[in-house]
Amino acid sequence: MTFALTFAAAALQAARVASAALGWRPAEFWLATPAELRTALGLDDADAVPADGAMLTRLMEAFPDGR
Repeated sequence: MTFALTFAAAALQAARVASAALGWRPAEFWLATPAELRTALGLDDADAVPADGAMLTRLMEAFPDGR
Protein backbone atom coordinates (compact mmCIF):
# COMPACT_ATOMS: atom_id res chain seq x y z
CA MET A 1 0.00 0.00 0.00
CA THR A 2 1.36 3.38 -1.00
CA PHE A 3 0.62 6.40 1.17
CA ALA A 4 1.24 9.83 -0.24
CA LEU A 5 0.15 13.12 1.26
CA THR A 6 -0.81 15.98 -0.95
CA PHE A 7 0.68 19.33 -0.03
CA ALA A 8 -2.70 20.44 1.31
CA ALA A 9 -3.09 17.37 3.53
CA ALA A 10 0.48 17.66 4.84
CA ALA A 11 0.03 21.38 5.54
CA LEU A 12 -3.22 20.71 7.39
CA GLN A 13 -1.54 18.09 9.57
CA ALA A 14 1.38 20.41 10.30
CA ALA A 15 -0.99 23.27 11.12
CA ARG A 16 -2.89 21.05 13.57
CA VAL A 17 0.35 20.07 15.30
CA ALA A 18 1.54 23.69 15.47
CA SER A 19 -1.80 24.75 16.91
CA ALA A 20 -2.02 21.97 19.49
CA ALA A 21 1.63 21.79 20.55
CA LEU A 22 2.69 25.41 20.19
CA GLY A 23 -0.54 27.38 20.41
CA TRP A 24 0.18 28.92 17.01
CA ARG A 25 -2.65 30.63 15.18
CA PRO A 26 -2.99 30.09 11.41
CA ALA A 27 -1.12 33.29 10.56
CA GLU A 28 1.80 32.29 12.78
CA PHE A 29 1.93 28.86 11.13
CA TRP A 30 1.87 30.25 7.57
CA LEU A 31 4.54 32.87 8.36
CA ALA A 32 6.93 30.23 9.73
CA THR A 33 9.37 28.34 7.56
CA PRO A 34 9.50 24.53 7.76
CA ALA A 35 12.84 24.86 9.57
CA GLU A 36 11.30 27.21 12.14
CA LEU A 37 8.44 24.78 12.74
CA ARG A 38 10.85 21.88 13.21
CA THR A 39 12.95 23.91 15.65
CA ALA A 40 9.90 25.08 17.61
CA LEU A 41 8.76 21.46 17.94
CA GLY A 42 12.23 20.34 19.01
CA LEU A 43 12.69 18.24 15.88
CA ASP A 44 15.82 19.89 14.55
CA ASP A 45 18.67 17.44 14.60
CA ALA A 46 22.11 18.97 14.31
CA ASP A 47 23.64 15.49 14.15
CA ALA A 48 21.58 14.37 11.16
CA VAL A 49 23.56 13.26 8.14
CA PRO A 50 22.52 15.02 4.94
CA ALA A 51 21.21 12.85 2.12
CA ASP A 52 23.80 11.72 -0.40
CA GLY A 53 23.35 10.36 -3.90
CA ALA A 54 23.06 6.75 -2.73
CA MET A 55 20.35 7.64 -0.23
CA LEU A 56 18.42 9.59 -2.85
CA THR A 57 18.64 6.64 -5.24
CA ARG A 58 17.31 4.26 -2.57
CA LEU A 59 14.45 6.63 -1.79
CA MET A 60 13.55 7.05 -5.46
CA GLU A 61 13.50 3.26 -5.88
CA ALA A 62 11.41 2.78 -2.74
CA PHE A 63 8.98 5.58 -3.60
CA PRO A 64 8.68 5.85 -7.38
CA ASP A 65 6.61 8.72 -8.69
CA GLY A 66 4.65 6.45 -11.04
CA ARG A 67 6.03 7.79 -14.30
